Amino acid sequence: MRLRAFVATIYSSFRSFASMPSEVISSLAENYAALYTSPEDSALHTINIETVQNHPHAHMLSGHVQGRFLSFISKIIQPKYILEIGTFTGYSALCLAEGMAAGGQLHTIELRQEDADTALKNFKAAGKNNMITLHVGNAKEIIPTLPYQWDLVFIDADKVSYIEYYELVLNQLSKKGVIIADNVLFHGQVLEEPIKGKNAIAIDLFNKHVADDPRSEQVMLTLRDGLLLIKKK
Repeated sequence: MRLRAFVATIYSSFRSFASMPSEVISSLAENYAALYTSPEDSALHTINIETVQNHPHAHMLSGHVQGRFLSFISKIIQPKYILEIGTFTGYSALCLAEGMAAGGQLHTIELRQEDADTALKNFKAAGKNNMITLHVGNAKEIIPTLPYQWDLVFIDADKVSYIEYYELVLNQLSKKGVIIADNVLFHGQVLEEPIKGKNAIAIDLFNKHVADDPRSEQVMLTLRDGLLLIKKK
């Protein structure tokens, strides 16, 4: 609790100094990072622009810098099997697919049919639909039906189910496998005292759950809305 209070104090001071109450990370720093990050390709740029212009929840898009990070990690691991929980409009799946080993498969799960339709259109436009399998439905029901050892898992779906997703995939993680969980700062709400809102509370519980799990080790990055990288010990 003392650590939480300290972090909340620092965060409050930063917000006051930066005059940006809705931001966890300075937009100036984010823009600077984008300037010195390799560019997204034309297909990803189109998805980025179209999502921002047309989707009412465009803030859910991974975006340029986070997308390049996902691609970077994938290229290092060179995964054969990738699982994504939460497809949205397909941007992050295409980033993850960039490092996939020859003959590999990426399985992505989306609950909302409309977003799944958009993602499938984007996969086809990018010429990657032959290496990406899109599942529509409840991830908690679909994941147990996929008989793979995952080399890379990206969790970016409903926040109240993060612990369940983690438990479902941890035992299916390969020796070199890495789980990446998105939104682990949840717009800075996990830094508040007390934490309010079911999503922020769920994310805080997830972060604690992973930190207390003797089966894994992890590192939290303050990239965008926070990423938690997890591997088995």
